[in-house]
Amino acid sequence: MQKVLTNLPIGIFDSGVGGLTVMKEVISRLPDENLLYLGDTARVPYGTRSPETVNRYALESARFLISKGIKMLVVACNTASSVSLTLLKESLPVPVIGVVEPGAKAAVTMSISGKIAVIGTEATIGSGSYTRAIESINSHASVTGIACPLFVPLIEEGWTSGDVVTLTAETYLRPLKNNGADTLVLGCTHYPMIREIIKGVAGIPLIDSAVETAGEVKTLLEGRSMARQDAGVSSREFFVTDSIEKFINVGEKFLGHKILTISKIELGG
Repeated sequence: MQKVLTNLPIGIFDSGVGGLTVMKEVISRLPDENLLYLGDTARVPYGTRSPETVNRYALESARFLISKGIKMLVVACNTASSVSLTLLKESLPVPVIGVVEPGAKAAVTMSISGKIAVIGTEATIGSGSYTRAIESINSHASVTGIACPLFVPLIEEGWTSGDVVTLTAETYLRPLKNNGADTLVLGCTHYPMIREIIKGVAGIPLIDSAVETAGEVKTLLEGRSMARQDAGVSSREFFVTDSIEKFINVGEKFLGHKILTISKIELGG
């Protein structure tokens, strides 16, 4: 029975393609694991929604993956992690990992001055989740949150380079010039796709929450003896709530792998 349970897939969900940066890192660290990915592309972005709406979307996404028989859920969406993580942990029968706490831990470790900046969606920044997570580790830390609402739609459309993205980054990150932060957290899983632009504009070291989250997944699986035991060929299955073709075109750039098994589904009413 234990072997059967460990061979169950890990479920990962995001509002769109951004969570594929988390999936990519999980594949890198845990290549033998079976994975299911859900991108709620019909309702992206979550970052401009009310907390009540984010909670509803997150529960619908999570319950769909639970219905497929997963052993762990990774909330690869900073907005859902910021707003809905406690609700999901209380509502689901499997371990749930979000992307906020791993990024916060890494930021506190990296920062010398304790002055940390976080960029994310309006919902993520407005929730104060990173500030709380960082201050729970270092009560003397100073956290600056900057909402960057245009980044996600630009990236979802495949705009990951060029003047428009650079000028948008320069506009959003202007406050960093004077606040003395020495560490910048990419508080959205889409943002690694424009990492080099952000790094060039910000001029300070970056924390990629996707990388840190994958490390947490590995630690939890191994610590609870939940890692896959049957090291055969691993499976990767994808679900979307909108255009399959668009998801593949953009998603393969995020993932760095071909997307072969994909289905369109409906969530909610």
